[in-house]
Amino acid sequence: MDGRTARDPAMTDVARLAGVSHQTVSRVLNDHPNVREQTRLRVRAAIAELGYRPNRAARALVTGRSQLLGVVAQNSALYGPASLLAAFEGAAAEAGFAVSVGSVGSLDRASVSAAVERHLDQRVAGIVVIAPVASANEALDHLHSAVPLVTVDGDPARSTALVTVDQVSGARAATRFLLDAGHSTVWHVSGPTQWFDSAGRIAGWRAELERAGAEVPPVIAADWTAAAGYRAGQVLSRMPDVTAVFAANDHLALGVLRALSERGRSVPGDVSLIGFDDVPEAAYFTPPLTTVRQDFDAVGRATLSLLLSQITSGEPSSQRRTVAPELVVRDSVAPPPA
Repeated sequence: MDGRTARDPAMTDVARLAGVSHQTVSRVLNDHPNVREQTRLRVRAAIAELGYRPNRAARALVTGRSQLLGVVAQNSALYGPASLLAAFEGAAAEAGFAVSVGSVGSLDRASVSAAVERHLDQRVAGIVVIAPVASANEALDHLHSAVPLVTVDGDPARSTALVTVDQVSGARAATRFLLDAGHSTVWHVSGPTQWFDSAGRIAGWRAELERAGAEVPPVIAADWTAAAGYRAGQVLSRMPDVTAVFAANDHLALGVLRALSERGRSVPGDVSLIGFDDVPEAAYFTPPLTTVRQDFDAVGRATLSLLLSQITSGEPSSQRRTVAPELVVRDSVAPPPA
């Protein structure tokens, strides 16, 4: 036994060990300037020795600022939204904030509004909504303007604070890389049409083809799954003039790759293929997949920065932060067959 009591250490224990009043401990915890440096160091040493953890709720009452941030996100295992959430949680933790996640089955007005209300009941300092689909717009239109809010991956036409990856430039880079390899045109397997990411990738693909004066084939519409990519690949594999495919995410690319292989069409010998996202498995496809990498950590940091600026100023914001993607070149692209 080390002589400590079974209960968690309290502020009075820190004050007793440091030889100061509990008011002084409170000032140190809240970074009050009117504390001598020697006293501050003694209090910090006592906190470390006792393993004292301040009560966040009580501290919020004193400082007027909660250390809790709310996130509204669709309950999804998709790589992009899950990575965005993890990146924001990591950035918030580094800054000393806890994150409460409100998962919803769909991003409709009723679900998002209910999740926001639950966060407000928790007295969160600000709210992040990961809103990659058009159905979230109506819900966001009805949020109270006094709530610090940042939308991630949302509608670029909205006037609220927004952080997003430049989907258009990423798609243009992928398409341009295929054209520069010698392909006369590039086919596109898209994500769901109601997703802003999907719309941006379609727009970038089309713009790059038009810039090059290349034929613009019809979009092969799909969802985000490998199964949908496989079905699209079955169609494309039967078209001998298809030599280059840009898939809207890596899982779609995986499905296309399987379908091409089953028809005896090799990648990249017969068909070159590029994906989007750079999922951890992309480097281990056969062949390793050329893809567009999204910097989710940068998105998380930018989101936190915009949210904290609103919390600090007390003013709503319409600032935008756009994160540039990166083309990751591997072995799935080659010149077209002779």
